Amino acid sequence: MSRRVLITGGASGLGAALAAQLAARGDRVLVTDLAPSYDVPEGPGSPERYLRLNVTSDGDWEAARAWVEREWGGLDLLVNNAGIATGGRIDVATIEEWWEVVDINLLGVVRGCRTFTPMLKAQGSGQIVNTASLAGLVHPPAMASYTAVKAGVVALSETLAYELAPWGIAVSAVCPGFFRTNLAASLHGSDAALDKIAARLIDRSKLDATQVAREVIKGIDGRRMVILPDPLARRTWLTKRFARPLYDRAQRRFGARIRAITTRSTEDNGDKS
Repeated sequence: MSRRVLITGGASGLGAALAAQLAARGDRVLVTDLAPSYDVPEGPGSPERYLRLNVTSDGDWEAARAWVEREWGGLDLLVNNAGIATGGRIDVATIEEWWEVVDINLLGVVRGCRTFTPMLKAQGSGQIVNTASLAGLVHPPAMASYTAVKAGVVALSETLAYELAPWGIAVSAVCPGFFRTNLAASLHGSDAALDKIAARLIDRSKLDATQVAREVIKGIDGRRMVILPDPLARRTWLTKRFARPLYDRAQRRFGARIRAITTRSTEDNGDKS
């Protein structure tokens, strides 16, 4: 049965891969993103429409709700996928950078849920899928702002899963590990050394967005509360849960490695000045 789907951050990366695969299955997909315009691929199995939506704008969310109500008369699946990559050591990342990632990655999801929950309640059905990250379940060093907001998305999703279940509404948190995407392009924080480390981890992954999207859709179909779409994510989460000393040692080694890299970078920059 064809579903009516809205995806934020749907013009690239995981959002675009989800849009393409859901549309290919026959779902009606509204792609939303920041760009003023977007060339929606044409032909059978393509997304139906593009709408500009800044997830930090209440006005944009209201416009998206009005479009869905006018054109479709309801919504079956909301995918809150838009987000930015961020990180940095606690004494380097600025409060302004914290506010930005909270507003986009966490409150952007909150706004989406608040906008469409009344519609889904009135229908007595629907599904909300929030893109979090493996970083929402496991918390590596030097990524405090990112892990904090992604943990918030996981917590929000679990709370809403129980809160909205009486209305027949399922809620899921998607928690992938690193995979190749353009997310690294959003790394522009004040901790340049950590941005480089994060970009390398993203670029070196063996997985791409298409592969991750395929597994995410399986989780959506199964209405799973937490969707771990790749082997690394599942293995890391299981290690934290059932082999905590091993997990702690690995994270402390990573912390020591970050100290060594950033110390060397600081010394090199000092030599050049």
